Amino acid sequence: MSATQKFDEGYLATVLVAPIISEKATRVGEKNNQVMFKVLRSATKPQIKAAVELMFKVEVASVQTANQKGKVKRFGGRVGRRDHVKKAFVALKPGQELNFSGEAA
Repeated sequence: MSATQKFDEGYLATVLVAPIISEKATRVGEKNNQVMFKVLRSATKPQIKAAVELMFKVEVASVQTANQKGKVKRFGGRVGRRDHVKKAFVALKPGQELNFSGEAA
């Protein structure tokens, strides 16, 4: 795990904001053995890889990212915008698995 030694562990703990659990994320996970995360907008692919390996003790094959612009919405009588979000599609090596439900497999 040489990737984790390059970065500060305290920072890596903040890189992953939340897992994305949706129908699309489930479909992607089953088809490509990938997991989706909402990450910091300033996070790089090597940082995301190191953070996932550190937090979940799995081996990461690759990381793909997508920047999603925030939608313009009305909040009451005012027009506002949702925050921009960066998503990470983390591909795990064969035989690796993440379980968010907390159940022992």
